[in-house]
Amino acid sequence: GEFDKIIRRLMETSNARAIIMFANEDDIRRVLDAAKRSNQTGHFLWVGSDSWGSKSSPVTGQEMVAEGAITILPKRVSVDAFDRYFRSRSLSNNRRNVWFAEFWEENFDCRLGMHGKRTSAQKKCTGLEKVGRDSNYEQEGKVQFVMDAVYAMAHALHRMHRELCYGYPGLCPRMANIDGKELLSHIRAVKFNGSAGTPVMFNENGDAPGRYDIFQYQSINNSKPEYRLIGSWTNKLHLKMDAMHWKTADQSLPASVCSLPCRTGQRKKVVKGVPCCWHCESCEGYHYQVEFTCELCPYEMRPDTNRTGCIPIPIIKLEWHSPWAVVPVFISMLGIIATSFVIVTFVRYNDTPIVRASGREMSYVLLTGIFLCYAITFLMIATPDVGVCSLRRIFLGLGMCFSYAALLTKTNRIHRIFEQGKKSVTAPRFISPASQLVITFSLISVQLLGVFLWFAVDPPHIVVDYGEQRTQDPMSARGVLKCDISDLSLICSLGYSILLMVTCTVYAIKTRGVPETFNEAKPIGFTMYTTCIIWLAFIPIFFGTSQSAERMYIQTTTLTISLSLSASVSLGMLYMPKVYIILFHPEQNVPKRKRSFKAIVTAATMSGKLTQKGGDRPNGEVKTELCESMETNSDKIAYFT
Repeated sequence: GEFDKIIRRLMETSNARAIIMFANEDDIRRVLDAAKRSNQTGHFLWVGSDSWGSKSSPVTGQEMVAEGAITILPKRVSVDAFDRYFRSRSLSNNRRNVWFAEFWEENFDCRLGMHGKRTSAQKKCTGLEKVGRDSNYEQEGKVQFVMDAVYAMAHALHRMHRELCYGYPGLCPRMANIDGKELLSHIRAVKFNGSAGTPVMFNENGDAPGRYDIFQYQSINNSKPEYRLIGSWTNKLHLKMDAMHWKTADQSLPASVCSLPCRTGQRKKVVKGVPCCWHCESCEGYHYQVEFTCELCPYEMRPDTNRTGCIPIPIIKLEWHSPWAVVPVFISMLGIIATSFVIVTFVRYNDTPIVRASGREMSYVLLTGIFLCYAITFLMIATPDVGVCSLRRIFLGLGMCFSYAALLTKTNRIHRIFEQGKKSVTAPRFISPASQLVITFSLISVQLLGVFLWFAVDPPHIVVDYGEQRTQDPMSARGVLKCDISDLSLICSLGYSILLMVTCTVYAIKTRGVPETFNEAKPIGFTMYTTCIIWLAFIPIFFGTSQSAERMYIQTTTLTISLSLSASVSLGMLYMPKVYIILFHPEQNVPKRKRSFKAIVTAATMSGKLTQKGGDRPNGEVKTELCESMETNSDKIAYFT
C-alpha cells in the first residue's frame, strides 16, 4: 500500500516522468511492481543509483516496467590476487572466519554434520569441495573498494604513527587514546595507488573520486532486456547518445518536466518544496512579468503587449477634430459672429434713440462679456501650455463677470430709481452713465484681483493626469495633458460670477413689476431666470462625471456650452429685438418726448398701488387701469432711458 501511495504521489506531477531512485534492491523491486499495478508501464523513466547498478534481481519479472532505466555502477577491476586467495580457502585453512562454514554449506548445497545450518540439504559436505571448481564463482564488485578502504585506514594510521610516535616501536602513549577527528584528518590526507592501479584520494568533502560506468536496461529488436554500457563518468560525463534506446517509436530524448514553461506575460508560482514545479499565473492590471513575480509598472507607465516590460502611457488632449470639441466650437463661432454683428450694428447706429436708450456704455460692456464667453471655448480646447493656462485663468470667469456686472448695475439702477420714486421726487445718486461704468468696473476688478492672487499663490503650469483615464485595461490607459486647475479652483474662479448672476436675478425679481414701457427690466429678468436654469443643470453634470473615463471631454464640453448658452440667452433676449427694430423697423427708432422724473414717480406710485389692489382684482382689470392712468399722463411719458 505504501508503494502504491508513492506512485500516486508521483502521478500528481505527471509531466515529471524521470524518477531518481536511491533505494535498496528490495525497495526498487517494490516500486517497479507498484508502477506495474498502476498500469504505468512505459510512463516513468527510471534513473537508478549504484545500489541498482547492473543487477538482475530488481527487474526480474518486471522487465517491461524497468525497460529504458538508466543506472550507474562504480568502475571496478577484478583483483586477481583476491581470486587466487579466495579459491584456495577451505574448511581446514579458514577457521578464523566464523561465517565461512555457513557460506560453505550455501555455496555447495551440502550439510556439515549435526551442527550444520542447512539441515534440509540431502548431500553431506566432504570438505574436499573447491571454490570455483565445484560451484559458480564471480568476484563481488565491491572487493576492490573494500581492499582500498582497508589500505586507506592503514596508510592513515602509519602516517599518524610516524608523526606522533616517530622512532617508537608500537603504539606510543600519544596514540593510546586516538581522537577521531585527528584520525579523520590523516585519512583524508592519504594518497596511494589502489588495488586496481587507480589513485585513491579524498577531496575536501571526504569523497573519493567518482568513476562510474553508466548502463541502460534496454531491449533491441524485441530481444530480452539486458544492461548495456552507454557511457561513463570520470571527472566529467561521457555519454553515447546513439547507444541509448527508448521503448517508444520516437527515439528522440523523452521529455520530463514538472511544469511546462510559462507563456509570455505569466509568472511562475513555485510549488512549495518542489523548486522545479510551478503554476503559471498571468500578470494582471498594470503588472509585468519578472520570472517568479509580477512587478507593478511605474505610475506613468503600463505593461507592453507581452507584459515583459513597461512602456510610457500615451498622452492625450482634447483634439480640435473630436466631436466633443466640434460642437462647442461651432456654437461659439455662431455666437461670435452674432455678437460681432450686434456690435457692428450698434456702432453703426450709435446715435439712434434705441441704442442711446439702451445705455450705450453699458451695452458695449455687456457685449464685450458676451464675446469673451464665446471666445473662452477656444482657450479651453487649445493645447495646454503655460501661456494657455494663464489665459484660461484670466478669461474663464472674466466674460461672465463682464456680463453680469453690467446687468447687475442695470437692474440695481432700475430698482433704486423706482424705490426712490416711491419716497420722493429727488433722483437717486449714481445713475449717470459714468457712475454706472465706475460701478461695473469696480465689480469686475474684484474678479481680476482674485485671479492675480491665484497667480501669486499657485503659478499656472501644466500636468499630465494619469489617474483620470487609468482604466482596468492598461491598453486603454491614457495620460491627460491639462492645466493644473482643480475642480474646486474652477468653481472658485466662476464663483464670483455666479454670485453676481444670483444677485442680478434677485434684482430682476424685485423690478419685475416695473411697467413695460419704462425699460428692459423684464427682458433682463427672463435672461437671468434662463441663465440660472442653465447653470443649475451644469453643476450636477460637471461634478457627476468626475469619476468618468470621459471626464476631460464631458466637463470641457459642458463648461464651454454652458458659457455659450448663457451668452446666447443674453444676446438673444436683450439685443436681438433691438437689432430687429433698428434694421427692419427704422420707423420705430425715432425720438419721443421725454418724461420728467415727476412722471416717473407717478408711474412708480401707481404701479405700487395697483400691485396692492391686484390681490383683490383680476390681473386684466389692474392692467387696464394702469394703462388708462398712463394715457392721462401721455403728455409726460416718453421712452425712459
